[in-house]
Amino acid sequence: MFSRLAAVALALLLAACASTPVGPVAPARTAAAEASPAELVAQVRALGEHGHELEVQPLRDPQVEDLRTQAQAQEAAGEPKAAFDTLARALVISPGDPDLLQWQAELALLRRAWKQAETLAAQSFELGPKLGGLCRRNWATIGHARAMRGAHEAAGVAHRQGESCTVSPPVRM
Repeated sequence: MFSRLAAVALALLLAACASTPVGPVAPARTAAAEASPAELVAQVRALGEHGHELEVQPLRDPQVEDLRTQAQAQEAAGEPKAAFDTLARALVISPGDPDLLQWQAELALLRRAWKQAETLAAQSFELGPKLGGLCRRNWATIGHARAMRGAHEAAGVAHRQGESCTVSPPVRM
């Protein structure tokens, strides 16, 4: 009796150890034609929040931080063009900052500037870490921009590419 109980307990323990770790959960994809630009940006930003990767943030210039705060306020006030322009000023101080480029890409989505959103997200990806939340946001933005332009097959490729931005944690025994 004891050995049968021990065998069952061991089997349950091994099954629990062998379970696949849960990765980031992509938000339900709304059909591109039905989603508003604000919904698209919310989906993009949600993808950046998931994951358990270590993300290193460089020290930021205080002037850039002031401009980021100003852009946040402008976006919250429903002024995506003004926020975009403020981020352009921040990029003069900190050229090639992948976070700022991605934020501009998201603002371009809000403004329905699909090609510009795709271009900025691609630039951010090229300059960024190619892993983690920023990478997922890059590919989601590219995918949404392509879908809104009617390039649905290319959008699907971009969304699948975003899945490679998450590295599964090592299996521990």
